[in-house]
Amino acid sequence: MKLLFAIFTLLVCLTPAIAQQQADPEFDTSVAKPAYKKDGPRVMFDEAHHNFHTTDGRYKPFVDLLMNDGYNVIRNRQPFVKTRLSGFKILVIANALGAEEDDDKGADESAFTTEEIAAIADWVKGGGALLLIADHAPFGGAAAALANSFGVEMSKGYTFDPANSVAGSPTQLIFSRENKLLANHPIARPQ
Repeated sequence: MKLLFAIFTLLVCLTPAIAQQQADPEFDTSVAKPAYKKDGPRVMFDEAHHNFHTTDGRYKPFVDLLMNDGYNVIRNRQPFVKTRLSGFKILVIANALGAEEDDDKGADESAFTTEEIAAIADWVKGGGALLLIADHAPFGGAAAALANSFGVEMSKGYTFDPANSVAGSPTQLIFSRENKLLANHPIARPQ
């Protein structure tokens, strides 16, 4: 009986942790009026830096949405260099890591070389658009050097806000106009 209780407890504890990091395969990514009918902008999606999110993994619905809106999404598994970035309008980097797994030694170290950071910074100065996504530790640390090249500071920790979070989970923040965490900005206004 004790063994059954232990197994049941383990399954109950693991289920929420596993469920938190899964893509929704049922999410409707259709686009009624695509922004681009043909020859849409080329989007480079980084998978060369031990990324936690990939085009066929947790970010598949996002990639499907982009493609259904007419964007041409290309998976990248090579280091960033000027010639590789040319021809792309958008670069998506989602949760890069400095090591293979997020609990490995060095996971919070820079995922990018100095040369890669320079190439990306030059590409952005030349008109490229970077979507840099970094969740909680260790992802902020792995993206910090790249973010810093644009004047953005990232930390190697977690954000806790008990006053503006889901009850009992101070790291799951609620962004709303009522709590003033969602600003009045065109990108956040209902259409």
